[in-house]
Amino acid sequence: MEIKNKKTIPEQFRGDGTLAGEMAALVAIMGRLRAEGGCPWDRKQTHESLRPYLLEETYEVLDCLDRGDIDSLREELGDLMLQVVFHAQIASESGNFTIVDSICAIKEKLINRHPHIFGDLKLETAEEVRDNWERIKLNDKSNDTPKTTLGGVPGSLPALTRAFRVQEKMAGVGFDWDSPDGALDKLREEVEEASEAILNGNKEEAEEEIGDLLFSVVNAARMAGFGAEEALRRSITKIISRFNELEQMVIKDSKSLPDMKLEEMDIYWEKAKLKEKKRS
Repeated sequence: MEIKNKKTIPEQFRGDGTLAGEMAALVAIMGRLRAEGGCPWDRKQTHESLRPYLLEETYEVLDCLDRGDIDSLREELGDLMLQVVFHAQIASESGNFTIVDSICAIKEKLINRHPHIFGDLKLETAEEVRDNWERIKLNDKSNDTPKTTLGGVPGSLPALTRAFRVQEKMAGVGFDWDSPDGALDKLREEVEEASEAILNGNKEEAEEEIGDLLFSVVNAARMAGFGAEEALRRSITKIISRFNELEQMVIKDSKSLPDMKLEEMDIYWEKAKLKEKKRS
């Protein structure tokens, strides 16, 4: 890709169009921003202060994927890459590690965890690769403390994604249903238990049972081959679009949602669904 307005970029930061050259230029720009006399805002940042920006940029990438917006994805991946470079620069200033160390670490990890590509192990399916990855990861030891199967699942993940990763890791050591039937039976069981708890008016019990139900929903989705987090994101987008359509039809009919009964809203909801189907 040709850089727009390249002449406006100082010569030492232009790069040469190669991966190595452009990456080095990006690292150099971040170094300049953080150096004495650099940008006051950039110099003030820490690993902790950058947490919300890292999360925000990650979700913006996901939003591009949801919308199938490839042009925006190119830019958003760059913004996400900036966060990686930013954190590496801060670590470098503290004498902890550099961006090169991070690159070398992921290179080594990819090679070690793909023995079916870079070694002589024979694995045929994606499931076999996933399970072997988890076994290798469990046996990896960065210190003298043995790792646990679920110890590497970050607590900061969104709950549905965290549940998915927990289930993946348990499946990696063989703790899993043989088929989707088991997951679906468990899902039906949890629906009944959650319903009973809600109808009994026991808030604490209902909360626990709803949590178990959500965990079972994630498991059923995983067994079906997709993530519940992504499915829910798409469903939310669909509901928002449908409700916006409903609202526009209500306004067009000179009505007000707060003044309408649920039954009347349902009529508009079905009309919005019908228009949605016709567009698709």
